[in-house]
Amino acid sequence: MLFRKLLRTIWRYKAQFISMIIMVLLGVGVFVGFQGEWKSIQDDTFSFYDSTGFADYRLVCETGYSSEEMDKISTISGVEKVSRYVSAKTNESKQNDVVAVTVTTNFEVSGFIVISGEDYDSTASDSIWISDMYAEKNDYKLNDEMTLKYGAISITGKIKGLIKSSEYLICTPGENQMMPDFDTYGYVYISPEMYKNALGGFELYPEIHVISDLEKKEFSDKANEKLGRTNLLLTKDEVASYSEAQGEASEGKTMASILPVIFLGIAVLIMATTMQRLTINEKTQIGTLKALGFRDSKIVRHYTLFGLFIGLVGSILGIVFGYFIAWYIFNPGGSMGTYFDLPSWAIHMPWWTFLVVAGVVGFMTLISYFAAKNMLKGNAADALKPYTPKAMKRLKIEDSKGWRRLKFSTKWNLRDLFRHKARSSMTLFGVFGCTVLLVASFLMMDSMKGFVNKFYYGSMNYESQISLKEETTNEKALEMVSYYDADYSASTNVSLNEEAIAMDIYHVSHDYVKFLDPNMDFLTLEDTGVYLGQRLIESNNLKIGDKFEVSIFGSDAKYTLKLAGELRTLTKGVVMSQKYADEIGIIYKINQLFTNKTKENISKDTAFGDYISTTKSRNDIIKSFDSFMEVMYVMIGALIVLSIILGIVVLYNLGTMSYFERYRELSTLKVVGFRDKRIGKLLITQNMWLTVVGFLVGLPAGIGITCVLMKALASEYEMKMIFGWMTFVIPAIVMFGVSFLVSLMVARKNRKIDMVEALKVPE
Repeated sequence: MLFRKLLRTIWRYKAQFISMIIMVLLGVGVFVGFQGEWKSIQDDTFSFYDSTGFADYRLVCETGYSSEEMDKISTISGVEKVSRYVSAKTNESKQNDVVAVTVTTNFEVSGFIVISGEDYDSTASDSIWISDMYAEKNDYKLNDEMTLKYGAISITGKIKGLIKSSEYLICTPGENQMMPDFDTYGYVYISPEMYKNALGGFELYPEIHVISDLEKKEFSDKANEKLGRTNLLLTKDEVASYSEAQGEASEGKTMASILPVIFLGIAVLIMATTMQRLTINEKTQIGTLKALGFRDSKIVRHYTLFGLFIGLVGSILGIVFGYFIAWYIFNPGGSMGTYFDLPSWAIHMPWWTFLVVAGVVGFMTLISYFAAKNMLKGNAADALKPYTPKAMKRLKIEDSKGWRRLKFSTKWNLRDLFRHKARSSMTLFGVFGCTVLLVASFLMMDSMKGFVNKFYYGSMNYESQISLKEETTNEKALEMVSYYDADYSASTNVSLNEEAIAMDIYHVSHDYVKFLDPNMDFLTLEDTGVYLGQRLIESNNLKIGDKFEVSIFGSDAKYTLKLAGELRTLTKGVVMSQKYADEIGIIYKINQLFTNKTKENISKDTAFGDYISTTKSRNDIIKSFDSFMEVMYVMIGALIVLSIILGIVVLYNLGTMSYFERYRELSTLKVVGFRDKRIGKLLITQNMWLTVVGFLVGLPAGIGITCVLMKALASEYEMKMIFGWMTFVIPAIVMFGVSFLVSLMVARKNRKIDMVEALKVPE
């Protein structure tokens, strides 16, 4: 009997049950999906690092390391594995692409995994193992011959395997290119034997890669002692393939700990309130069951099943939906697939995610349990009485002179709001939460688009960017500057307080390159000092006018620099003018030219073709960054769509349940002569009041949350919050539009009220 009643009740309140299941589905789905996104990045990349022996430390010396020095490092207690390592950019002969030739003397350190073809052979003298992505884009197949050139050195061999290496997890030639482009840049591995033969019996390994669980300072001290000199040391956190990937995971984790949690909280609390109201509406039915002799425990168990049913169905569907969201963001065919070059794209979830979901189901069940138990207080006669809200005290405002001047509709709505505080509070909370989600999402979207427009379309004033080959001298580079009528820069890596950062020296005479100050306005590089981004200034406790010291990677050279100003940058680095660099005696090598000539004209021009590594148009660079930002756009776009759906479901659910809650009151109004149109106006006015208050409170809260998120999600690019029309207009349209439509739908239900039935009081 009770089972049939369960089915009838579900059918009677089918709209509410469906909306509650959708709320749980959305809340759990968004929570699970965003947790799965960062966890999948973390686990899949760490699995890749482990399988290829990604190094924990890298000793760097431009003059190279001998095998004896490597053996000394291997004797350090706490060092597991070591390898000498080299990676040099060469030119592929077929299309003149840039290809990084890589050699490791110990395949268990900084090695690779074979996707297809032959296993690695450290003694092979004519074998090449090539990136499978680069091979696919450039039509290379197994056993094809490939020739790579570095100056006068030529390396020719047959492709024996298609591979992936964690060293090139994010395969970009430098910091100026944000996204991998396997059409023009790739990597290969060759054996130490082949490398030695190519150099005519000579060996040069400028790096020693080390796998060790020692702390950085401890390992550095021991390495310096073993080698008898101070060595430049990089940790894996200073390597893009590690830091950028884990940065993505960290950013995803931060985002998942704020917005999806709010999402889940809104869904669960609104659902719990709705479940409680549904039980209250069943009070007469509960009393009837009690009068028929059903035990309290059986009745409570029956109504507890409602919450358990909704929680289980919604959570199961939510978990499935969450896996879909995680896969949508993190899959080889999506935006992440254009950024990471991973061999495995498995979806992983933090173990505690399922505990949270189980807690949601338990919470729903407990709400139903206590709601039913509360309705059974007293005897059967008490239980049969319809639920009536507690008598409310007279409002203080009712004693004021202005109260008398208010319209009846205003008085009724004010009294109704305070009489049903729980319902009013939950409606406010629902509007507030959805407003926060929408404002934060659109504000991040506006800020990112504003940053891209300002940084790329504003500060990049050139038509093409020319990258020079490593062997190009400054004299030859200056000839090219004159020939192409170009501005130029010299970039190298330096160490600031043991942190690896970029040092960029610019000569700007044509205004082809512009720089942004903290207010996103353009600034001119002064010749009195250097410029740093906000992150470096804060992390090193610097202020304008302070002096600090940097050391050049691969040499003993150290320079004392003066901080002249702050700017917004894409990378952690120090920026200075060429004149200031000359004044303090910095030795640099020009490696980038910026010109107004088109990429096509430069490609056709053979005057300096032997010195050009790559040429990229401004549009190529913008497209690369747009692809990079697409990862974030996908996450925010999904959040916006789901927030709108949640807002619709939440407001519809609250509106419908409030209608059932006020059924007798609305019937009374009809009895005393109020027409349906006027009653509808009362309901719409009250909902719009709550929407206005919820929106006004949610607006600054959404901006505040965005402040926190911007540092975590976009701190690497030092973005500034930019308020566009979407930040305010679309959330307002969504919230007020949905609220009005829901109110209109509820108001139309007045026509179906049976006044006689509604006003009957069981004896």
